[in-house]
Amino acid sequence: MTDWLNSDLSLWALFMSSLLGATLLPGGSEALLFALLKAYPESFWPALLLASLGNTLGGMITFGMGWLLPQTQQLKHVDKVRRWGAPSLLLAWTPLIGDGLCLAAGWLRLNPFAALGFMAVGKFARYTLVAISA
Repeated sequence: MTDWLNSDLSLWALFMSSLLGATLLPGGSEALLFALLKAYPESFWPALLLASLGNTLGGMITFGMGWLLPQTQQLKHVDKVRRWGAPSLLLAWTPLIGDGLCLAAGWLRLNPFAALGFMAVGKFARYTLVAISA
């Protein structure tokens, strides 16, 4: 192992990258997960779970930001989220539109527990595909 970089530090960096990447900030948590699992394949489950948890938490932060927005203007993606409801958050992992879906779901005041569940399933599935390809 290297002196300063170990699997624990890498896991925390992955969690923070996943969390920040799910908010309105850009991030590359998929590449970090892939690299971490190449370096520390024994960290498969902790890495997969922390990436999923961090990204879901970041998505819920965006959901909360939407909840706090006044409902005076129409937001992009609202019609799609209104039509499909919380299951639309299965796509919260997608680049560019995922943040909009989370924000719109919060703005529509969807059930936060349903939003959390669907969001977590979609994000876990995405990270699972990345992890098994490493």
